[in-house]
Amino acid sequence: MKRFLLVLLATVALAPAARAAGPALIVGAAEDIGKQPTLVQAKAQVELARLVGFQALRATAQWTRGLTTPPAAELAQLKNLSDAANLAGMRLFLSIYPSGSSQTPLDDLARQQFAAYAATIVQQLPSFGDVIVGNEPNLNRFWLPQFNADGSNAAAPAYVALLAQTYDALKAVRSTIRVIGGAVSPRGIDRPNTGRDTHSPSRFIPDMGTAYRASGRTLPIMDAFAFHPYQDTSSQPPTFQHPNSTTVTLSDYPKLVALLGKAFDGTAQPGSAIPIVYDEFGVEAAVPAERAPAYTGVEPATTKPVDETTQADYYRQAIQIAFCQPTVDTILLFHVVDEPALAGWQSGVYYADGTPKSSLAGVKRAIRDSNGGVIARCPGVSLTPQPVVAWPTAADRARPALTLLLTCDVDCIYYARLERYPQRSTTLVARGIALADTPTLVTFPARRVARAQYRLTLKATAPVNTGVPTTVTSVPFVLPASR
Repeated sequence: MKRFLLVLLATVALAPAARAAGPALIVGAAEDIGKQPTLVQAKAQVELARLVGFQALRATAQWTRGLTTPPAAELAQLKNLSDAANLAGMRLFLSIYPSGSSQTPLDDLARQQFAAYAATIVQQLPSFGDVIVGNEPNLNRFWLPQFNADGSNAAAPAYVALLAQTYDALKAVRSTIRVIGGAVSPRGIDRPNTGRDTHSPSRFIPDMGTAYRASGRTLPIMDAFAFHPYQDTSSQPPTFQHPNSTTVTLSDYPKLVALLGKAFDGTAQPGSAIPIVYDEFGVEAAVPAERAPAYTGVEPATTKPVDETTQADYYRQAIQIAFCQPTVDTILLFHVVDEPALAGWQSGVYYADGTPKSSLAGVKRAIRDSNGGVIARCPGVSLTPQPVVAWPTAADRARPALTLLLTCDVDCIYYARLERYPQRSTTLVARGIALADTPTLVTFPARRVARAQYRLTLKATAPVNTGVPTTVTSVPFVLPASR
């Protein structure tokens, strides 16, 4: 833990002087399980995510050449997910990308079709207010070609052209849609003809900027930048940094911000200040023998899954790191439920059969602590609670113990006073802690006090990342003589 704190502080110290996500950080999941044939089935799957405390879900829609609108079955499943997420109060992200490298949209007609496909979805399903365009376009699995014949970057300029066209189509549907570009993988080889043509983010992001500048465009192409900050293996902690390589993962945040600045600062497209969305981060946990019947295939040797205690700890560390990073506003864990094929990802907090893992409780606590503003101490971050108080009514004031109901938007330490008015001398005191968004009954000692005019004051202070306290005061009132 000491090493983690040192790395966390170093990461924040190198970051731009700006806001941190803090309690506003969206912690969600990248998960398609909510795409179901019926609303009832979708609600059951979304409920699994809601029980963990996830605030958002990212679904996918895969485009193939020639399509300008999703197939009816795909649209129906997305609608069921949308309706279920709305009922659960969860935010929705949608990742739209070619179904594989053979479907890469390389000409103007294909880009028009892709953009129309994306626009159709958000027009018919307005709950998808965050749209991610593309998926790991720096990898040959999703985008080809990666290189031109002379070894220069072919993928980045082609992807920028697609992103610009899709941005305009989505904004024409609704200007408030947040168009998210990038979705870049954390590593790549940067050499053609290796058998796996890929680009590292250290090359791909600056090349995106070069293409954007060369296009002469005077409008942005994205409102936020998506990134997949996976570690090299699941056994590598989120605190591990890559200062001497082209790889970029969670704790390489200063490198990522610098790459975005190099690419876009000084243009109409925000760069170093653009909001960052970590739309995939996963840690695989080993499947215990008693759960093996729910899985098929063989685990790849390169994955190096961890035990469930470590999985929970790594997810907490990931949320801690993102909480303190100034321009990061979202982190989505990949998955909620394990993929049943061991060749895929067993990174959920539920087994493939829907049974909770032991890591679920730790992840749930981490999300709660993030919402409460107490998951990490961040240099330069100060929190001022915004308390909402239901002051006691006349009937309440006639009871033996005086009470009030307090709700803070972040965890808060409260100090409540019953004071004589207008003298402001303290008569009774109540102290305690209220958890974020949790109505808390504040109870004063049951003591007899003289009939007189009083008022109540309450001061709320954040216990971590402490900023200026907030004090609220009731109107004066008279306590009855029977008290």
